[in-house]
Amino acid sequence: MIFEPRVPKYEWGMRVKTLIDLVNDGTFPDKPAEALLVGEGTTGEIVQVGTHTETNTPIYLVEFAENLVVGCLEEEITPL
Repeated sequence: MIFEPRVPKYEWGMRVKTLIDLVNDGTFPDKPAEALLVGEGTTGEIVQVGTHTETNTPIYLVEFAENLVVGCLEEEITPL
């Protein structure tokens, strides 16, 4: 199945807040699976914008406190 690329809504450097709790989906090996990474309403800054290659979906690397960088989907964050 081929997905049409989605143009990212947000840009590098934007301040955002989470709309949901972000939990470990297995990409943080030093944290237990399903462990809370960032709570709903936490603010951070987009430090990189990429694309999930299989689905052509924008992925935002958001830096939260203490240098924690989490990959987020558009549906999980909102600009401040």
